[in-house]
Amino acid sequence: MTTVTRRYEFSASHRLHSPELSDAENARLFGKCNNPFGHGHNYVLDVTVAGAVDPSTGLILPLPKLDNLIDETVLKLFDHRNINLDVPQFAERVPTTENVILVILELLRQHWNAYLGDTAAQLLHVRIQETERNFFEV
Repeated sequence: MTTVTRRYEFSASHRLHSPELSDAENARLFGKCNNPFGHGHNYVLDVTVAGAVDPSTGLILPLPKLDNLIDETVLKLFDHRNINLDVPQFAERVPTTENVILVILELLRQHWNAYLGDTAAQLLHVRIQETERNFFEV
């Protein structure tokens, strides 16, 4: 089995605030990320796919198919958006990057066959870099 990792970038803003906590608890827990006006990140998303190399093409999968999946299901939803307000999956979720990566994983699994069902490639790993020091993986 061979793997290929493809990198994507998107920018989005969010505010970390839980309605289940008091304003003081939110401020203490989330610090500057609880700013009422929100803040933004330039996210780096790595998607790793595994599969057998097709002997006739020499590829695990045509990368434009993976790009199309990511563009249509992730980037159009998140890029240059306010995650709290513009992404329906966060109507009742705190938009931590832990939750963002879980939503992205859910979207990729949900739409995988529609975009890549005719390939033997399988989703292996998803990673998001939020800052120079913060990485999240599933």
